[in-house]
Amino acid sequence: MIAFKYKVFFEVAANLSFTKAAELLFISQPAVSKHIQNLENELGVALFDRRGNTIQLTSPGAKLLEYLHKARHLEKMVQSDIDIFRNQQEITGELKVGSSTTISLYVLPEILSSFHKKFPGIKILLINRNSENIINALQDKNIDLAIVESYHKINSLNYSPFIEDEIIPVCSSRSPYADQVIDLEDLRDIPLVLRERGSGTLGVINEALEKNGMKLGDLNIIARLGGTEALKNFLVKDESVGFLSKLAVVDELEKNQLRRLEIRGISLSRKMYFVTRKGEDRTGFIRSFILEAKEHHNL
Repeated sequence: MIAFKYKVFFEVAANLSFTKAAELLFISQPAVSKHIQNLENELGVALFDRRGNTIQLTSPGAKLLEYLHKARHLEKMVQSDIDIFRNQQEITGELKVGSSTTISLYVLPEILSSFHKKFPGIKILLINRNSENIINALQDKNIDLAIVESYHKINSLNYSPFIEDEIIPVCSSRSPYADQVIDLEDLRDIPLVLRERGSGTLGVINEALEKNGMKLGDLNIIARLGGTEALKNFLVKDESVGFLSKLAVVDELEKNQLRRLEIRGISLSRKMYFVTRKGEDRTGFIRSFILEAKEHHNL
């Protein structure tokens, strides 16, 4: 993909030696010099500052080397992906994915099924925990890829957006709060059931409250439940109000088991992210899985 003349330049620039470049490329030193001269003529700039028997990169040469590093990385990624798709039926291995509860239950099942059909030899291990624990598992190298609903700036990790989600207040259709439009201040008195600490859902609620001069401690929290299904099942039977991903309550809303409330002056939305460790190229299984997930959601 990268023209040979640029490969010649790369080896000369990386080693600051025409002789070393000739050895690595299995061509003569005069041939190396000729390629560099032709490239400089073509670009109209000097790429090297020649001083006796030594050479140094000029500013244009340094910039070209920077671009070629990126191009070589892209070339490797393309080749890796092509190799995988060419031989996907024969590829074997294991991919460890960690995701928060909402994603595991309502986003990933169809993606995992589609990915397995394309790569039947890859064993997929899915770990389902809250966002905080999933990030810890990624940092501890217990998983290869994390998919979470919250962004935390961590120097050792790369975050890339996946899809958006909405957190909505819901209650039982039998609740006195069903279909109400309420003010944010009313939340201080309404009995609330929330997720456990460390969950992505709770993080979104807390952030929205802080923007409006409130905090979780100001609310009438009667219970905290670990897991989306536990919270959802509780709300169906109780008269309290809770916050859940819209993805998680599609069926319950359609069946009128849960009803949505509206809270004036507050919007609860979040992005879901793919998270990988920095310094590890997103190639092979990981990149293929991310591509499959994005393709599934037409991204």
